[in-house]
Amino acid sequence: MSLSPGFDVVHELTASSSGAEVFEHGWQSFSPTTAYPLGTRPHRPTSERNRMLNYRQASHPGREGYFSEGVLAVADGSGAVHVVAAADPFTTGVRLQAVADPGGSVVVGADGPVAVTVVPGSSVQEALRSWAVGAVEGAGLAPARPAPTAWCSWYEYWGDVRETDVVENLGAMRTLDLPIDVVQIDDGYSAEIGDWLTPSSTFTDLRGLVEKIRGEGRRAGIWLAPFFAGARSRLADEHPDWLLRHPHGGLLHAGNNWNQDLYSLDLSHPGAAEWMSSVFSTFAEWGIDYFKIDFIAAGAIPGSRYSGVDPVTAYRDGLRLIRSAVGPSAHILGCGAPVLPSVGLVDSIRVSADTGHTLEPGDGDMCSPSQQAAVLSADGRQFMNGVFFANDPDCLIVGPKVENRETWAAHVEKVGGAVVSSDRLLGLDDWGLETTRRLLTR
Repeated sequence: MSLSPGFDVVHELTASSSGAEVFEHGWQSFSPTTAYPLGTRPHRPTSERNRMLNYRQASHPGREGYFSEGVLAVADGSGAVHVVAAADPFTTGVRLQAVADPGGSVVVGADGPVAVTVVPGSSVQEALRSWAVGAVEGAGLAPARPAPTAWCSWYEYWGDVRETDVVENLGAMRTLDLPIDVVQIDDGYSAEIGDWLTPSSTFTDLRGLVEKIRGEGRRAGIWLAPFFAGARSRLADEHPDWLLRHPHGGLLHAGNNWNQDLYSLDLSHPGAAEWMSSVFSTFAEWGIDYFKIDFIAAGAIPGSRYSGVDPVTAYRDGLRLIRSAVGPSAHILGCGAPVLPSVGLVDSIRVSADTGHTLEPGDGDMCSPSQQAAVLSADGRQFMNGVFFANDPDCLIVGPKVENRETWAAHVEKVGGAVVSSDRLLGLDDWGLETTRRLLTR
């Protein structure tokens, strides 16, 4: 097997017949990230829809060999870990491949400039953490900030959440005396994907709800998918010139979810940038200072942009615009986020696929919602926690209906990053409430 066209050999090594493994890093939060024993086939998307929504759209990794985004590591089985990373890992989108022959020769290729570090006497996670610390220092970035504790509406109410549901849980936090800093309203409060300031029928007074949350002495948080515009939205209907296009013309399809086609908002367009800034600044003026920005890999897909900048630059510029609108003290949680290009621009980041009430993914894809998929990539990205940002393993869900809840709670605790409860608090049994209280208490 040989490297794909466009990939140049950047490193070669010999691996032992036992103990060697290859670490693949996925492009975005939901992309599988883990180390594989050399010779083991890696996880790949099971459908084109999954690839579009959960992997890098410009990447098409094959079933053979190993494919990584930004950083790849090989433990040679003889006591050393070879870390091959983009020379500028945060502002570029370098891809890497590793192929091996039966004799143990491993060839690593890349489609851009890289730096190679060989770390003796180390595990893969230890070597990657050493690399991460050096990368942050080299970029002159500030230390990562811890994440506040939070409650999120998603895993109990999904997109059917009502204003009254949030109010009920707000009261439960007081009654149960739970140490929750942030009350975060997830998907379901807006009329459409993209029409963030237009309320759904179940949220008649979103600003008043924010005032209730703050009146309880807690911070208010909100969910948005800022780089998406749903086909049903007024945003897409009234401003098609703000949407990403194919180089040959026509709107660029960014995926399908919420039973509609999705388009990517081109924030390099002055009109789109002004509008998006006004959305975030409006929420900030209401008193919201915690922003869960989701599916944001849509901001880094290839396409024809107004400014002509490359996708990674456009994505990072979009995050800077959001930060400018919400202020330096607000907490930004990136989800569905290009992981390495987000470093220095978000405070916490989802490091895995969504969790779920069940152990295994229904479609067998390790980017799909399930505890198994969430644990896989959170373990693979543990070296990032407290270095690049606070790792978010996804929400703490421990209600009686959650399969394998004891093991899932232990995983959230082990990650040691963000802790976000997402149960109906009054529906917790004694074990669920005690576990929630314990993990929220720092």
